[in-house]
Amino acid sequence: MAVAPTHPSPTAPLALPAQPDRTGGRAIGVLLVHGFTGSPASLKPWGQALADQGYAVEVPLLPGHGTRWQDLNRVSWHDWCTEAEAAFDRLRADCEAVVVAGLSMGGSVALRLAETRGADVSGVILVNPFVASMRTELHLLPVLKHVVPALRGVANDIKKPDQDEHGYDRLPLKGLAEVTAMWKVVVPDLKLVTQPLLYFRSNDDHVIDVSSSPTILHGVSSADIEERTLENSYHVATLDHDAERIFSESAEFVARVCAA
Repeated sequence: MAVAPTHPSPTAPLALPAQPDRTGGRAIGVLLVHGFTGSPASLKPWGQALADQGYAVEVPLLPGHGTRWQDLNRVSWHDWCTEAEAAFDRLRADCEAVVVAGLSMGGSVALRLAETRGADVSGVILVNPFVASMRTELHLLPVLKHVVPALRGVANDIKKPDQDEHGYDRLPLKGLAEVTAMWKVVVPDLKLVTQPLLYFRSNDDHVIDVSSSPTILHGVSSADIEERTLENSYHVATLDHDAERIFSESAEFVARVCAA
């Protein structure tokens, strides 16, 4: 007889309640959005660290993820944003203030929420966000996605040994085309982002190039912007050597921007 696992799958969503007794009597929430081909596993340590500070946390599993890579070729970027918005609404229903955060492609989703939800979003945290690329081969995606279903994956770009974001080992091209389609909406609307912004960027990233940084930092209208450089992490910095720094500095940011 098979025995059910005692621990939830690392790819399963995470939802933790607010503890107002730890945050000055206020219920404050944080939404964390994972990256393309990744899973909530890349963000759960961050989510738990924030929960330990008293914040409510939601880490949704985006459609097409956490199953098999072929499923990412069957969804659109609107599906990812819809799932993230549902998690955001759950936090808003129970919290006085909510901050949105994202890793890689999840940063693009978080920015879209900031653009569309305005004052409902108290702040934005980005870790190696992916909203632009200098790779010319991405221009071939509209054709290539019909010829080649996937390429070699980009999961687990982590300097620290023995870490696993539980991502796909293949890069689905129809799904990747949806990422670039999302950019065409998110980037022109960056001017709508007025919330405080905390931006973490790894100096050594083997997944994305540097073009996302100026695109975002020069595109948003936020008056309160902080860029932090990560010297000892690769792309999935939330599981890397600088993770504890991300956890502590993001908690301080949340406390500051959500102060009564």
